[in-house]
Amino acid sequence: MSILPYVLGLCLTAITISMLLCLIRMIMGPSIVDRLLALDTLFLNTTALITVLGIYWSTTNLFEGALLIAMLGFISTMALARYFTSGHVID
Repeated sequence: MSILPYVLGLCLTAITISMLLCLIRMIMGPSIVDRLLALDTLFLNTTALITVLGIYWSTTNLFEGALLIAMLGFISTMALARYFTSGHVID
């Protein structure tokens, strides 16, 4: 008897609750910086959720998707931070 499915189920629940809290902060954030941080954390939680689902379903196909979402999250966070600080993305 393995404890792994129970632990992965607990991880999926914790990540889902964390994503819900990030979504609430992104919607109700008092400033744009709070919303940007919530978006970045939401990308991080999405990457973690896809990785845990890949382990739970015993497939390696989801890890490439997690890597793609992590890269898009980083690029979009950098672009939005640059836009909010200087008013434009590309010089």
